[in-house]
This record gives sequence, structure tokens and C-alpha cells, in this order.
Amino acid sequence: MTEPDRPAPVDPGELGFERIDYEKSPPRATITLNRPEVLNAFDFRMLRELARACEDASWDDSIRVVVLTGAGRAFCVGADLKSWSEGYLGNPGEYWKWFGAFKDAHDRLREVGKPTVARINGICVGGGNELQMACDLAVMVEDAFIRHVGPEHGSVPAGGATQWLPIMVGDRRAREIVLLCEELPARKAEEWGLVNRVVPAEELDAEVDRIVENLARKLPQTTRYARQHLNFWRDLAWHQTINHARDWLALSMATDEPKEAIKKFLEKK
Repeated sequence: MTEPDRPAPVDPGELGFERIDYEKSPPRATITLNRPEVLNAFDFRMLRELARACEDASWDDSIRVVVLTGAGRAFCVGADLKSWSEGYLGNPGEYWKWFGAFKDAHDRLREVGKPTVARINGICVGGGNELQMACDLAVMVEDAFIRHVGPEHGSVPAGGATQWLPIMVGDRRAREIVLLCEELPARKAEEWGLVNRVVPAEELDAEVDRIVENLARKLPQTTRYARQHLNFWRDLAWHQTINHARDWLALSMATDEPKEAIKKFLEKK
């Protein structure tokens, strides 16, 4: 699709997405990460499509709430390490470009101007947790878990986790999540304030519907400005660190740690 002449929304079918499903049923837009065969791990194209969907939703006045979810048994397990191994390991310049798409998708999601709800339908790992933290609210199924694995795979989780976990769960708990790389069960994630609600799988849609209906009743301009203020500390932490992280992580792709860690991970699969 060519670039639009003005900030006007379009029918999702015109966007030609391949890695996500994007549906609009006003007042809700739903973005579904749709690579279930790899547990919705994101590659470059998925990140670009996510950014474009958020842009379209931001332009559509009939949309009051954006829901982000995953297809299959996972919400998202973060970056696609296979594509990393093929295109970015040992190639800092290419990784730097890839991270630009990651950063842009996050910025579009946070700055969509409408309340966002993470519908966490399954396991939520690494960059998947960073995506759900970028949303305003989160509802999670009770049999899922959250986990960070960066220190095991040679990638510092500096695309949201190191910035936002201390704000959301506190310093000690943030260090526990990032450094120990242990599974955080859904109920504990709720107790720690990392998600808002935990429900049985059969109640997930009803709870998301309830929250969407509540949010859709709010005044859009007032809500947009309230979100902007609520995002202050997240934005401050993000903008103070993300470009430094981009450069450091790009250079780290030329070192032995990520090469060996990702090779070992892929050999296990």
C-alpha cells in the first residue's frame, strides 16, 4: 500500500498484513499477533505491521479502545531468535535497523492516543512482556506465566523491561524477574501489579469485554490526555535509555555471548 495523503483510517483488508490480524469493530480495534507456529515471536515484518495497525487505529475516531492479543497458546515470546541468528548475529548494523522497527512499534502502541488492553491468552516471555507492559491494562489467563530470558540468551531486556519493571513492581521484584529468569505465575503477576486481572481461560473474553465497554464510555479527548500524564514516568525511563540500548545491543551482536547462547537455544529446539 502506498503512503496515505492524510491521516485517514482505512479498511484493515487494504493493509495487506501477513504477521498480524487487525480487526475493527467499533468501538474496539483488535490486533492479534499471528505467528502461532513460533508462539507469536516477532520478526521485522510483524513489528512493522504492529506499528502500522496502531497508526491506523489512532486515526480512526470510531475506535475508542485497542486490544492486543496473540493467536494460539501464547501471547508472545519476544523476538524470533531464528531470524536473529540468520540476519543479525555478527552484524551490528543490521541489528540496529531491526531495533528501530522494535522501537517504532512500541512508540506507536504507547502513543496510540486511546486506552490499550493486553489480552494475555497464554505464555508471555521477554519482549512479549514488554509489549503487554506498554499497554494501559492487562488481563491474563490463570494458567499462563511471564518470564524474562535475556541474560540466558545474550540480550539485555532493555526494550521496556529494565525501564518499566522497577516502576510497575518495584526494584527488588524487577531484579528478581530480570536476573533470575524464573517463571512468574499469573496469580503472582497480578499480586505484584504486573497485570490487572487474572481469570480462567473461559472467562477471558468476558473480562476483556467488560473492560473495553467501560473504557469506551469515557470521553476520548480527556482520556487521551489522562493517558499522556500517566505515561510520564514510563516515557521518561524509555526516552532516557532506549537509544543507548539500541546502540549497545547492536554492538553486542558482534560478541561471543549472544552467538553462543542463541546457537545453543536453537540446537535445543
